[in-house]
Amino acid sequence: MTHRLVIAAIQANPTVGAIAANEKLARERIAEAHAAGADIALFSELFLTGYPPEDLALKPALWAAGKAAVERLALVTKDSCAALVGLIWPAEGPGRKPRNALAFLADGEVKGVAFKCDLPNYGVFDEKRVFEPGLGPSVFEWKGVKLGVPVCEDIWAAGVCADLKAQGAEILLVPNGSPFRRLADTERMGVASARVAETGLPMVYVNEVGGQDELVFDGGSFALSATGQLVMRLPMFEEALALTVWEKADDGVWVCVEAPMDDWVSGPEEVYRAMVLGLRDYVNKSGFPGVLLGLSGGVDSAIVAVVAADALGPDRVRCFMLPSRYTSQDSLDDAAGCAARLGVRLDEIAISPAVDAFAQMLTPLYENRAPDLTEENIQARTRGLALMALSNKLGSMLLTTGNKSEMAVGYATLYGDMCGGYNVLKDLYKTQVYEVCAWRNANDPYGVAVSPIPERILTKAPSAELRPDQKDQDSLPEYAELDAILHGLVEEEATLDEIVSRGHAPETVERVQRLLYNSEYKRRQAAPGVKIGPRAFGRDRRYPIVNGFRDAVTK
Repeated sequence: MTHRLVIAAIQANPTVGAIAANEKLARERIAEAHAAGADIALFSELFLTGYPPEDLALKPALWAAGKAAVERLALVTKDSCAALVGLIWPAEGPGRKPRNALAFLADGEVKGVAFKCDLPNYGVFDEKRVFEPGLGPSVFEWKGVKLGVPVCEDIWAAGVCADLKAQGAEILLVPNGSPFRRLADTERMGVASARVAETGLPMVYVNEVGGQDELVFDGGSFALSATGQLVMRLPMFEEALALTVWEKADDGVWVCVEAPMDDWVSGPEEVYRAMVLGLRDYVNKSGFPGVLLGLSGGVDSAIVAVVAADALGPDRVRCFMLPSRYTSQDSLDDAAGCAARLGVRLDEIAISPAVDAFAQMLTPLYENRAPDLTEENIQARTRGLALMALSNKLGSMLLTTGNKSEMAVGYATLYGDMCGGYNVLKDLYKTQVYEVCAWRNANDPYGVAVSPIPERILTKAPSAELRPDQKDQDSLPEYAELDAILHGLVEEEATLDEIVSRGHAPETVERVQRLLYNSEYKRRQAAPGVKIGPRAFGRDRRYPIVNGFRDAVTK
């Protein structure tokens, strides 16, 4: 029986469904952990198959490929350290579902398999749809040490960890696939601390890092002593392999005597880094050579261009200015200034000839109706058509640039500025966009450009420039008020009376609610984008398109 155990925390970036690539990555990390002196390597949840697999988890061919991969991977441990690696375990018979599993690999074989007991079914999670729960938690023994292995959600309530304690577990090793959202790190730490306090067992918590569709996994792995002291902290938004060295005290309690303590980011910086990582992995894992976007001279397209340059490098980003007769010289100059500071290519394509052609084609059919939003939307759709054509021809993915405030109230043109394959601003309200811009202008985290957004972009009144002297606030409340109302409606599901009691006019609140509900059909057709807050459009908030309910102000 050993009195010293070295646990390697493997904070790595797998790809959903890429079993061969994930197996290769696991082999490399096990070899690195062994060379560093580890006794056992702990990977994140479902590492071999990637997380979250969604309905891909229901494919028997995927189960077979994962099981074959873990059996090959087990052979590596014959001359190396042991490992705990997650995968999807095959269903046990017709009509049964697979399980979210953690395989214990040691001495060249699969020593055992543990199954996740508590399956999350809220927010972005719907694991009960695709998995069967484990009937009870498992304890593995290695070098005389009993290891409890609750999987992610298993620590969010007391039951599983208490059962592991009753089975004689001495240390809790927890693989996680916990996606980023603001303040998630604080919430995780609170949950982990509660389980440690209840069981008196130390914990090593390893979280995935990387982007998967709308989700970003921020890493931030950590370890807690048996008394709840934070003894290890790994960086956020980057891969890491770290050793925690544990020694058994005379009272039988395992004590961490050596581990790294990295700083964690917060505020606008963590939001910005989530946006960069989410875009980088979406583009690279999808195989696109680069991205392109319309750079309008406004704040939203400016920060999207900056994120793209930081994520992919300026040479993989191409921008296009598509002016109309309403585009101001300031916008032309600001777009050029932003592109120059970033070092990205900017080309100009005037859309007036195409807009005029549409007018010539369609005006005879308008039956003498006066100009309205139709003409404004034609400009946006002309831009969308041009950018999609360039995307098709050049092979780069088009980025869309609408923020959450606009998406919420429908101030985005379907098949126009909503065209694109990904949107890093999708879950960022307009006021938050300005916060992130201010942080990025004051910091250069990736060494790409100092103060990349010209000051005038941040100070001028927002405008779509689709008609003379247009301003967003001609038809919307000021963004500070709009965002406060939307936060109440979307994130809080607050009643209109509650929102009005915060100082907002009843007619304004009712109008914003109407715009929010009436725009659901647009959001269903929107590009995916990085989840930032507690309730993103899409995976978190799924409303019916046809919806006759409307709350009303009663006070």
